[in-house]
Amino acid sequence: MKKTILGLWLLACLSLNALAENIYPISREMGSGTRSAFVDIFEIYKSVNNKKIDAIAQKIEITNSTGIMLTSVANSKNSIGYISLGALNNSIKPISINGVIPSVENITNKSYTIFRNFNVVTKLSNPLIEDFLAYTVSLEAKPIIQKAGYISVSKGNFKSKNPRGKLIIAGSSSVTPLMEKLKESYVKINPNADIEISQSDSTIGVNSVIEGIADIGMVSREVKESELKKGVKPQVLAIDGLAIIVNHQNPITNLTKEQVRKIFLGEITTWEQIQ
Repeated sequence: MKKTILGLWLLACLSLNALAENIYPISREMGSGTRSAFVDIFEIYKSVNNKKIDAIAQKIEITNSTGIMLTSVANSKNSIGYISLGALNNSIKPISINGVIPSVENITNKSYTIFRNFNVVTKLSNPLIEDFLAYTVSLEAKPIIQKAGYISVSKGNFKSKNPRGKLIIAGSSSVTPLMEKLKESYVKINPNADIEISQSDSTIGVNSVIEGIADIGMVSREVKESELKKGVKPQVLAIDGLAIIVNHQNPITNLTKEQVRKIFLGEITTWEQIQ
């Protein structure tokens, strides 16, 4: 009995010590669609001349891909970051926001409101682009999208016209894993297609299409008005949740939206402050 009480006491002390330590926030880079969606959803911006400007604290560590974000949080016990819901794995711990855990079910029933569209953009068109994009929003692609952890926006059945050619798809590292799965399934239906996927970020994806470097751009945020004026045409690929993640050693299981906002503004700096 004494050993049990001592063990519980030690566990409580360790939890309190962890909460007293500094928070180590990690953000995606400027140009990342995931960062843009995160800033918009959590209102982490300041107003300058009636424009909303990203206000994530400058001292915060920056990563340039979903994979690096996962590794960084997994290797730092006081870290906190954010990723696509579909990218969650066992290396980190997702936390609830306002008492609701991130999941496809909770996004669908609208209890978890931290989500965004995965978009693709094009400027020119040809039979292969049209055929592939028709497949991505078809009932045939729906199981692939759902299995990957996203919400499908399927619009009907698909029958390929088997066009021949090459597609270059570029952009968001958050969209890339899903696009790789869609590519793999599509080329089984249409072996005439040669599809190359290049991972970067949303802004590079859009600019690659504008400049004619890529046929399709992957964008994990809303397409900007300035981009639309340059001739790109957006299409929703799927709906994705944003998950706030911490290290498994962190005892925190829930934060409010306001607490997340203040952490990334640099106003909350220790875990103890959120109690």
